[in-house]
Amino acid sequence: MTTHHNHPYHLVDYSPWPLTGAIGVLTLVTGMIKWFHNFNMNLLILGYIITLLTMYQWWRDICREGTMQGKHTILVSKGLRWGMILFIISEIFFFISFFWAFFHSSLSPNIEIGMTWPPVNITPFNPFQIPLLNTIILITSGITVTWAHHALMENNFTQTTQGLFITVILGIYFTMLQAYEYIEAPFTIADSIYGSTFFMATGFHGLHVLIGTIFLLICLIRHMNNHFSNNHHFGFEAAAWYWHFVDVVWLFLYISIYWWGN
Repeated sequence: MTTHHNHPYHLVDYSPWPLTGAIGVLTLVTGMIKWFHNFNMNLLILGYIITLLTMYQWWRDICREGTMQGKHTILVSKGLRWGMILFIISEIFFFISFFWAFFHSSLSPNIEIGMTWPPVNITPFNPFQIPLLNTIILITSGITVTWAHHALMENNFTQTTQGLFITVILGIYFTMLQAYEYIEAPFTIADSIYGSTFFMATGFHGLHVLIGTIFLLICLIRHMNNHFSNNHHFGFEAAAWYWHFVDVVWLFLYISIYWWGN
């Protein structure tokens, strides 16, 4: 096997992590069904353990390829950028489906829900309480991640660390507030089309915030280990793009579901 290639592309080595990742996710989903029906969390916990171990080892390998091994050339980075752009576009269409369901049901409510929106006997959230606070938190986090990005491009190690740390804390704070909101909710996902559209849209957004927070936390750890330079930091850039996407989706959610839909 030769170690030198006369081309700038990254031909990946054989890896067990896609297989263990698939096994982990299968175990996780099966465990979730078992938890829902039998109230037994053993399989769910096993699925989490397999998935987390896979994540750690797979990401570790990619970090090595992009830094120490120098596999992420300019051409490879360009391909990764396009991959991230197309992924975010697919995520936009994913959320469009939820907004479509919401507006389809709210603009012409049918007789089964009392021909009114919100439906009869549904008490919606006050948009000027926790939802407004969450909006301020996410907008602020968008500012701090941009601050971190500009600091990184200017080789300011300390300010990049501060900006990323604050963004991660704000992401965790948002998730905690949304969990509290769900616990205190006066309606459930089973309460007509209102409950379904509300919890599907805000729930999947919450999941994306959680993923984005993990993404940025990994970037913070990598930054602390000097993995990024001012002209080679696509991992961080991808996390920032993803976070801005999450911010914009929340603004649409807040305006349409929490405020207008109220």
